[in-house]
Amino acid sequence: MYEFFLALPMLALLGAGDNAAGPWSQFRGPGGLAVAVGNQGLPTEIGPKQYVVWKSPLPEGHSSPVVHGDRIFVTGIKDKKLFTIGLDRKTGKEIWRTEAPYKKLEKVHKIGNHAQSTAVTDGKHVVVFFGSAGLFCYDRDGKELWRVPMGPFKTEFGAAASPLLVDGRVILNQDFDSGSFLAAYNVETGKEIWKTDRAEFPVGYATPVIWIVAGKKQIVQAGTLRAVGYDFDTGKETWTVRGLARVCNMTPTVGPDNVLYLGGWAAGADPGDVIAVPPFAETLKKFDANKNGKFEESELPKGAIKDRFPQFDRNRDGSIDQAEWEGMRNIFAAAKNRLVAIRPGGKGDITKSHVLWEQAKQLPYVPSPLLYNNLLFLAKNGGLISTLDPKTGKSLKYDRIQARGAYYSSPVGGDGKVYLLSQQGDLTVISAKADWEVLHTADFGEDIFATPALVDGRIYLRTAGHLYCFGRK
Repeated sequence: MYEFFLALPMLALLGAGDNAAGPWSQFRGPGGLAVAVGNQGLPTEIGPKQYVVWKSPLPEGHSSPVVHGDRIFVTGIKDKKLFTIGLDRKTGKEIWRTEAPYKKLEKVHKIGNHAQSTAVTDGKHVVVFFGSAGLFCYDRDGKELWRVPMGPFKTEFGAAASPLLVDGRVILNQDFDSGSFLAAYNVETGKEIWKTDRAEFPVGYATPVIWIVAGKKQIVQAGTLRAVGYDFDTGKETWTVRGLARVCNMTPTVGPDNVLYLGGWAAGADPGDVIAVPPFAETLKKFDANKNGKFEESELPKGAIKDRFPQFDRNRDGSIDQAEWEGMRNIFAAAKNRLVAIRPGGKGDITKSHVLWEQAKQLPYVPSPLLYNNLLFLAKNGGLISTLDPKTGKSLKYDRIQARGAYYSSPVGGDGKVYLLSQQGDLTVISAKADWEVLHTADFGEDIFATPALVDGRIYLRTAGHLYCFGRK
């Protein structure tokens, strides 16, 4: 468990009152590191019938399980009803299921789900986010303590970024086609402490992380074209790094030396595959059939822009005006698909002064980077797995595994292994080495979108219809 000891300085900085509130109390566990909690061994050859401690049915949901004390918490949807569920950690038995009311279900991606955001807990409070239904807080037994109604949000893909719970504050970032924001709420009452406008940032799904610099907490958010560090107490911008992707889905991570790693990838910004948006006036002359000075979807020719019509039409009025067109044109022109390492301590625009290295190849679309065993692991669609040197960004190995589908679950590491899960339900376990090798594969026969939790020698893995607990006897 070499990485566990490497991560101790970071976990010590976070402390019991911060992101390390529980064994695996938020998306990607303590500090968002996605590294196993505890030094017990983890089974390698897990599968639907191997090393299964228990298996419990669950309603549909893409949210990841969180673990605290003797409880596991997940969200789900069944018969168009939104639920938060508490299970017994030892047996997998469902203890409670509480419904979250809503006025209207928001639109989600065709493979998406209305229970996509992962819960966060401190053992006393369980906080969940259901997009346009809002933010909800329950006690550990499922009793509602408060709710903050929100939305409806202007989005075609739904909500997916997860809340954090830090020092008695719920931190929530949501980037949509309009109305984007970062906010802090009192976990005891749900009262808003501060709210920061992020209107410049269109849709994105990266969950924020806490970065402690010079003893002060910062909220780091990766978004369209730039990443921002916000002051934890006030929500005011402290620093920015420019030159990111058009859409950022990868959650940043912090290394044991307090270096920050973040990035994004989206179609249309790779060399040889650039989406170039022509000027509005030029295009208007060709395709504005009804001569109203705007574009309706039916007027645009087939291609990259028509395919992304809702992203251009940010106010959702059914047409694209000049401001919307030129805004997205500028985003496509400036977008850079890259992963960067950032040293701490900067203020203002630190793009040139604090970026240690950048890597523009081998980047995932959704899965977050895993820093484990002094290596960065990346999982790209198509089963393309790479290891990078975190000191330099140099690629150490880039190869394809047998499971070649799409990847939404983020890799997790523990006991010298990295666990990878494809959307199609294929598990691949590799050795946590620069020149990694495949140790085991398994087919769960169900789609998988959630990221597993690794706690005290147990692996909690969610499929489309079940929650598994794996462990050695």
